[in-house]
Amino acid sequence: MDSKTAAHPDAAGTAASEAAASPAPATASAGPFPMRNPAGGELLDDVTATAPSAIAAMVASARAAQAAWAAVPIRERAERIAKVKKRLLARAEEIAALLHHECGKPIEEAALAEVLPNADLVDYWTVSIEELLDESPVDLDALAYPGKVGRIRRDPRGVVALITPWNYPVAIPLRTIVPALLAGNAVVFKPSEVTPRAGALVASLFDGLLPEGVLTVAQGGGDVGAALIEAGVDLVVFTGSVATGKKIAVACAERLIPTSLELGGKDSAVVLSDCDLERAARGVVWGAFTNAGQNCASIERVYVEQAIADRFIARVVALTGQLRAGVDVGAMTTARQAEIVRRQLDAAVERGAEILAGGAPEAGSLAFPPTVVMIEREDTPLLQDETFGPILPVIVVESAEEAIARTNASRFALTTSLWTRGYERAHALARRLRSGVVTINNHGFTGALPAAPWTGTGDSGHGVTSSPHALAELTRPRFVLEDRSRAKSELWWYPYTPSLRTVAFAMARARGGAGFFGRIGALVELVAAFARRLLGR
Repeated sequence: MDSKTAAHPDAAGTAASEAAASPAPATASAGPFPMRNPAGGELLDDVTATAPSAIAAMVASARAAQAAWAAVPIRERAERIAKVKKRLLARAEEIAALLHHECGKPIEEAALAEVLPNADLVDYWTVSIEELLDESPVDLDALAYPGKVGRIRRDPRGVVALITPWNYPVAIPLRTIVPALLAGNAVVFKPSEVTPRAGALVASLFDGLLPEGVLTVAQGGGDVGAALIEAGVDLVVFTGSVATGKKIAVACAERLIPTSLELGGKDSAVVLSDCDLERAARGVVWGAFTNAGQNCASIERVYVEQAIADRFIARVVALTGQLRAGVDVGAMTTARQAEIVRRQLDAAVERGAEILAGGAPEAGSLAFPPTVVMIEREDTPLLQDETFGPILPVIVVESAEEAIARTNASRFALTTSLWTRGYERAHALARRLRSGVVTINNHGFTGALPAAPWTGTGDSGHGVTSSPHALAELTRPRFVLEDRSRAKSELWWYPYTPSLRTVAFAMARARGGAGFFGRIGALVELVAAFARRLLGR
């Protein structure tokens, strides 16, 4: 849920298992179309853009490859993809260095957020996928449906279009690519045009493991994303801005293509007076400024109870002042996003907000310092819109009730953290929040837990990544009924006769539509009506 408007303003053992594996996931092009990195402006001569006119053929190739891939036994698919874990870990330093160059992330943050959790991700899905995709029986009443057995299986969607952002360009794609492939889908992956090298690296982790066409990379901007939808894919998984997500939703609705949309956040931390103040302050500072605030789960509002406000704010300001530029907090990734953050901060100050730490850098600089702002008014973009940058607004409230009401008033509802020693009270408050994820005495890291759903509501979208719930997006249920009855006809088949009408209404009374004696009478009536029905009357 993390690519902002700045990044995507317009986007839109069997014969089958022995199919030849490609040396690398294909990157289609009608190029060359040299790309420039929007973050730094340099020419990316090792990345070739995909022509939108090439997308239809790419999707057609993926569709042909998907049928063969889905026929590969699940265990074999898992054994192939399990090899991604070792490749990922072996290339940890390379990945961290690339993300430092292309996104501005600190090396430590890149390794901890985008390498190690994804090793767990591969383990989780490859170990559990057989059980999660196993057929499940449907209980059928033996008297009402004699001789009938039903089972539900989960079939792949087909061709999945995956459009992902620049803020976590390794972690976010893998959260969909791994389970999507394991479920038997083909994936056409369009990474952000801001981080094309990271996208290419993600695809390279699967080199030689998949049949040709099962994972394809489409490099480019919004026109490439729009072409993917027009090509008639079977599912669009999009992580990005609200504005772009709405455009995708409309385009997909016109084609009846299902979507998984993970969009923005305006996450709050609710700091209660009985909290461990030191832990709360440290957790809030990390939750606000990790990845330079460029995270849909960043803390962008802190509601702190009046009783501890002065001590909490003082500690947050002190901790923020200890952060080292370029070491603890990296530069922002794009100049456009930095300008959005600057405008929000300026507007808040004009409305009376007080800057307690940090402040906007010189115009054009991506080195935006971690900034703490004391603010009272909610009618400012800094509290209404997603900021996606290193600014921490602090609002003093009278009570937890006020904090919950203000949190729920946002049109976003992704994550909220509650900071308190009262766990029973915290769980009661959590049930009242709209947020899809609630953490108690921690914040923001659960997107890295492969068994935990990551989801929101409202303008945060309706997609789900991670956990078995994600398979509801990546697969579709198919119900298969087997009838072993030797009867020549079913009760409800033709002809419709007076005895059938009697059976229908007597069954309604017998199943609860009448009192005790009425049900007894209905059962007697049913026996007689069944006999007449068998005689065709």
